[in-house]
Amino acid sequence: MVIRAIVADDQAVVRTGFVNLLATQDDITVVAEAEDGVEAVRAAAEHRPDLALLDIRMPHKNGIEAAREILAASGGSTKVLILTTFDLDEYVYDALAAGAGGFLLKDATFPELLHAVRVVARGDALLAPEVTKRLIAEFARQRESVLPVRTLDGLTAREAEVLVLIARGLSNAEIAGRLTISDHTVKTHINRLFAKMRLRDRAQAVILAYELGLVRSGAGRHDP
Repeated sequence: MVIRAIVADDQAVVRTGFVNLLATQDDITVVAEAEDGVEAVRAAAEHRPDLALLDIRMPHKNGIEAAREILAASGGSTKVLILTTFDLDEYVYDALAAGAGGFLLKDATFPELLHAVRVVARGDALLAPEVTKRLIAEFARQRESVLPVRTLDGLTAREAEVLVLIARGLSNAEIAGRLTISDHTVKTHINRLFAKMRLRDRAQAVILAYELGLVRSGAGRHDP
């Protein structure tokens, strides 16, 4: 399956660089470019891409606002990957809260960019990098939640355990191995967890886990 993408960045050199890099891959094609958030929203509506790569700081409409509109208009069928030179806490948090599937700094390597595009395009959240998790954790403690106030009431002990493991960046297969259960059982727990807590994706699950204090700042994949 070929991933159809749009690239939005107000710096022409940067935008062209990303487009040319993605063009080297047989499974990725760039169907449109945009130099600001308004053009990005328009391009997404016209081309209905699988993925929108959005810079955050753009004129007329920033990447966070564009992400919200693109996700709402597409019903979530267009995934969003945020690209920026700014690794400030609020950008990471706001991007994920808006529904973006991932957050990547522009100094990422070419393999990291390609990996992010493929991960986010297939509907997963790019949350494994420890730097992203630390930024989410630290800022989530300092600001009011953008999600409705919730508790763990209604979750089973196993569902709460799965939530913690998701927040630590484990994949479904890794969760299955850690809990000694099948992949199918993990998916069942995740589906029930998401339904009960009204979560859209793994990104929101991570934010919720930090806000509820289930995972501490700096907690890693192999912590107990």
